[in-house]
Amino acid sequence: MFNTPTYRHQTALEALFNRKKVASLSVLRAALGVRSRTTVFFALKRAGYYCSYSHAGRYYTLARIPRFDAQGLWSHDQVCFSKHGTLRATAMVLVQEAPEGCTHEELQRIVGVRLHDTLRSLVEDGGIGRERTGRVYLYVSADPERAAQQVKERQELNASLAEMLRVPTDEEVVEVLAEALRAAPEIPAPDQVARRLVARGMQIEPHHIQMVYEEHGLVPGKKTAQAGSTRSRR
Repeated sequence: MFNTPTYRHQTALEALFNRKKVASLSVLRAALGVRSRTTVFFALKRAGYYCSYSHAGRYYTLARIPRFDAQGLWSHDQVCFSKHGTLRATAMVLVQEAPEGCTHEELQRIVGVRLHDTLRSLVEDGGIGRERTGRVYLYVSADPERAAQQVKERQELNASLAEMLRVPTDEEVVEVLAEALRAAPEIPAPDQVARRLVARGMQIEPHHIQMVYEEHGLVPGKKTAQAGSTRSRR
């Protein structure tokens, strides 16, 4: 039993992966002392394995080795693996599970490899959908209902980001400065000013008020110039 080729190959395979986390086919052949691809894959299958989705699938690891992240990905020495299998299968899962869908750039950052051809093929085959949002394409679920929700979520996200990045208008700057002076003797916190302005019909976020403060050298809790001038007259 312990001298059978199967046992020797499994032993050699385990010994190899105890030293290395990933290995190419040529390294596996040398470790097992065989030339046959079939023998190598028979041993891998018995042990349980993953094939890399990067490097044209030329690397392998045993199923017990990867510690996949929340998106099901793991890499070692720039060799990438996915619990979902191939790059194509991985892209489908990532797109389907993304609440706001994914752009090409977002997906490429996640998987760490070029996938333009993969996405094009998935769209052509109906594995995923693609919608134009602004100046970029958004990859979405092939299910129309899920895709519509992803597009909606993306539009809301884009609107939120645009609001975060915008610069306060001149009218807002004037109102913020006036409210800060009204609150003498101390400059109020941005969220306090935001609530007061909302009560007067002006919607402005605390972070925009903070931008105005920083631009004009105002510090929450610090005495206002008005308060200082009043004390000096006394």
